[in-house]
Amino acid sequence: MSAKITTEFGHAVPPAPRHAVTVHMGSEWSNAVEFGADALSVVAKFKNAYPRTKPHGDIVQLSEAVLRGIGATGRACLLFPSLQSAQQCAEYATSDKRKDDGVGKRPLRADELMIRAFVARDPFLAVIFPSELYRVVAGFWSTVGVGVSSRFAEANLAHLGELRQVSLQEAEAARGHFDSLAHDTIRTRILSLIKRAPLHPHLPSSVAARDIYLYQSGMASIYKPHSYMMDYYQGTSVLFGMAFMDTLVTLEQFGTGSKFFGLGSDENIFELEAYLRESQVLGRKVQAIWVEFPANPLLVCPDIARLRKLATEYDVVLGIDDTIGSWANIDVLAMADILVTSTTKSFNGYADAIGGTAILNPASHKYTELKSLFDASYVPEVYIDDAQAIEKNSRDYLARSARLNSNGSAVAEYLASRAQDPRSAVSRVHYPSVNASGDNYRRFMRPKTPDFTPGYGCVLSVELQDLNTARAFYDNLNVHKSVHLGAPFTLAFAYTMCAYQKKLEWAAQFCLKPTQIRISVGLEDTQTLVEDFRIAVEAADQAKVTAEEGHDPS
Repeated sequence: MSAKITTEFGHAVPPAPRHAVTVHMGSEWSNAVEFGADALSVVAKFKNAYPRTKPHGDIVQLSEAVLRGIGATGRACLLFPSLQSAQQCAEYATSDKRKDDGVGKRPLRADELMIRAFVARDPFLAVIFPSELYRVVAGFWSTVGVGVSSRFAEANLAHLGELRQVSLQEAEAARGHFDSLAHDTIRTRILSLIKRAPLHPHLPSSVAARDIYLYQSGMASIYKPHSYMMDYYQGTSVLFGMAFMDTLVTLEQFGTGSKFFGLGSDENIFELEAYLRESQVLGRKVQAIWVEFPANPLLVCPDIARLRKLATEYDVVLGIDDTIGSWANIDVLAMADILVTSTTKSFNGYADAIGGTAILNPASHKYTELKSLFDASYVPEVYIDDAQAIEKNSRDYLARSARLNSNGSAVAEYLASRAQDPRSAVSRVHYPSVNASGDNYRRFMRPKTPDFTPGYGCVLSVELQDLNTARAFYDNLNVHKSVHLGAPFTLAFAYTMCAYQKKLEWAAQFCLKPTQIRISVGLEDTQTLVEDFRIAVEAADQAKVTAEEGHDPS
């Protein structure tokens, strides 16, 4: 058994560096229930948070300095590295989609919001608005992840004595720390991973570093291309299969419309085909199909080969998010027009920096159109200090991926063995190796090489029999509880309970249950890790026995 978790609620998971992107959400099931019931009040208590959840302390300090400098009492602001992102924030805040949600939210009027430019070490943009309307504007920050980073804020706090307001034009002209050797090295490394152990080595790869676009977060790598296409196509976007919650929100909240096929099943593919055919007949533009492979949190692997055929037939962009599968394990670029990945996760691997990437496939029939669109719209926004951190951390990506694969498989195999026992409280394990859709994953696994054996990744979900046994399992699982994945430490997250507690009936349509707990395994000793899960399973099994014997489970 590993050492007892002693991290305090709301603090970063150790070693908790200044720019940690984790938060321990509390060890008990009651913490997850509280979060799902009122996330805003719980997040307000966090001392550290995932960067999109709320601004890092350094960003808060820089924001306060900006407001003091211009004497903006009663105002709040959000900071962005480019005018493009600041303007997108303003458009979000004033959109009619910011309608009342029952607690007084409303769109901002144009005269309630202003964009101002400042410079300390670097130029940056501030979107300034009445502080009482913070919740309206903050939805942009928390959803799409394009604000300044904590490292950007730290660097500029060191130059507060030089802080001054400048014109928007001067700020844009002076941007200079978003391209560097570290950025180039990241692109070169990603390119080598994309080309390593290809599925079809006889086919030459034409992808180049110039086809790799870097973004401030995984969500930004979806939102920004989505925004480019919205400006160009002005069409509907499809999300095929379940995905990370903010991907669904992004497609719903930005643009003219979205369509969701949440199961990602073969039946959904037939429904998608009918939708595309109807759209073609009606002259309704469908601009893109987005899909996660595997999908978060149940690791369903949709048939992306069939999606590829449909996208080609109906002239629709296919965007594939391979974050969970990871470049080390799967080769899916040939299926995609755009391949997006959160480099925050296993590529960076140390839970201390966030980033994302979108890669264009030169073999795609949409490449020329997309390349022109990306090059015209893309604004570099990954700060040099973040690029340097990610470059350094990603040097051992393959070695870490091997360990994550091994630990993921070991934990999944143990839990699957318990699910086979009718006496156990474990009812099911969701992991590509055991899922019904696993053949779709194996179809795109890279060949084994002397230096690496591909696997099924570090993410799985375990489903317990009922809420009582889920609580017992969770309370006795001696790992940190957090939303992150791909970290060096194992994390557990009550995904449905936290994300969809107020929409359980809706979530159930897509096989999401409050008794499911998502696990992201880390780099710990395998035997010790499995032992931690054994203890949790035995506690859940005992809770089941106690309930069946008629005793009070509490």
